[in-house]
Amino acid sequence: MSITTVRPAAEAGIAAMPETVATLQSLLESRLTTLVDVAADLHAHPEIRFTETHAAARLTAELELAGFAVERGFAGLETAFVGRWSTPDAGADAPTVAIFCEYDALEEIGHACGHNVIAACGLGAGILVKDALEASPVPAHLVVIGSPGEEGAAGKVPMIDGGVLDGVDLAIMVHPSGSDAVRGSSLSRVALDVDFHGKAAHAAAAPELGRNALDGATLSLTAIGMLRQQMTDDVRIHAIITNGGQAPNIIPERAALRIFVRAGDREHLLSDVVPRVRACFEGAALATGTTVEIAENTPAYFSLRSNPTLVDVAEAAYGVLGRELEPDPTLAGSTDMGNVSHVVPSLHPMICLARDVAPHTREFAAAAGDADLATPTIADGAVMLAATALSAFRDPAIVADAKATFAE
Repeated sequence: MSITTVRPAAEAGIAAMPETVATLQSLLESRLTTLVDVAADLHAHPEIRFTETHAAARLTAELELAGFAVERGFAGLETAFVGRWSTPDAGADAPTVAIFCEYDALEEIGHACGHNVIAACGLGAGILVKDALEASPVPAHLVVIGSPGEEGAAGKVPMIDGGVLDGVDLAIMVHPSGSDAVRGSSLSRVALDVDFHGKAAHAAAAPELGRNALDGATLSLTAIGMLRQQMTDDVRIHAIITNGGQAPNIIPERAALRIFVRAGDREHLLSDVVPRVRACFEGAALATGTTVEIAENTPAYFSLRSNPTLVDVAEAAYGVLGRELEPDPTLAGSTDMGNVSHVVPSLHPMICLARDVAPHTREFAAAAGDADLATPTIADGAVMLAATALSAFRDPAIVADAKATFAE
């Protein structure tokens, strides 16, 4: 991979990248077996949002063993954690870099988004940075943040509200994927829980006495299907019926859906797309003689803002590691790391776990548990993150420029 244009602030870090990566790879030799075991352990014990007790216990134990001071539980989230370590000479003005770990799984198909690998990469990066700074210290504050409930619940949002990013200068993490990419973004997302209420009746003997809540739900999905024709190409609308009635011979008095509405631009999503989707539910209720309740029970996900200075540094690390990057990755999925990127300069690159295998599939879950695939991904992911953080600690210009571009 060649870098054609680089922000001047990143030039020193990029020039030193081969040496930085070599140092970190040497330090990784004594750590990699543990990191691979952590990923395998989490893969064997998948836990969905806010139930990640096994994962949080294993990760916090490893952080404490490595010398981090760990706070278990944060912002009312029992499975969240914050690990902190600083160099002895780090004053209040020393830079602070946060490395995020995710570790929740998906319903039914386990670690099909590879969060077990994310956790191992984030843990490894934190330990490698600490090891490197102990050998060659510069003033630094290092934070490893365990954020639960990324899948569907935006667990980082209450942590942000609780002050987890107070004093943080830069935030970074890495996500496994079917390819390597640094410059991509993500889709903003709103989740709606929709309840239709009707009137029960005998479906055969007296259907005219009923008001069919399932009809309301079905008609709303039909309306959304028609609405898609008038949406911009980046908009995604997808739903499941979570309650479709109790028995075929009873007119359903209640039906429920859960729906995700996404778009690349947050303001467009909130001001135009979501109101039009809500109108589909309201119109369907009017047409079927039912009533509807629409709730946003989880925080909105914001689109990811990849900081250009951090992107340059991370791309250099990928290049030294021999990974070929996608030049123009498309918008895909949603992440609460997007919310982080609206608060502090952030980085959320993708790292290839299994070529052309899509996340949220059983095939990707299998790849995340395959040691032959996971081991090089964890090794390179941890080194890339650690190299990005070390470059920022060693070169104040990187931090200053990242903040300047963020402010813009």
